[in-house]
Amino acid sequence: MRYRVRTPDGELGYSTLRDIEVAYTQGLVGPEDEVLEEGHTTWRKASSIPTLARARPPAKGLSNRGQWVGVGVAVVLGICALVLITSDSATRRGLGFVLALATGVVLMRVTTKAFKRPGPPRG
Repeated sequence: MRYRVRTPDGELGYSTLRDIEVAYTQGLVGPEDEVLEEGHTTWRKASSIPTLARARPPAKGLSNRGQWVGVGVAVVLGICALVLITSDSATRRGLGFVLALATGVVLMRVTTKAFKRPGPPRG
């Protein structure tokens, strides 16, 4: 079933409701935008469609910068690990390897979080 979405900037066509949901979570479709299902004549606000009402809108503020925080933490941990690994003390070297492992864990979390984000709508 095809859908049309009317925004203040114009009108867009989508193949499925899932495509509209992806666009909604990315901020391309807002709660006040209107949606028309193929074969119907009534435009409905996006926020009145249950599937879209349950979808998470795009993060704003500090929570939107979560990737930058993770990358920053990884850089700081990596620098500290490098400094400790190059020291003469075996204890400090061991702590450096532990910090290097923690850096890997933080970067793995950042990477998996980036791949879980929805892609652009098809259509």
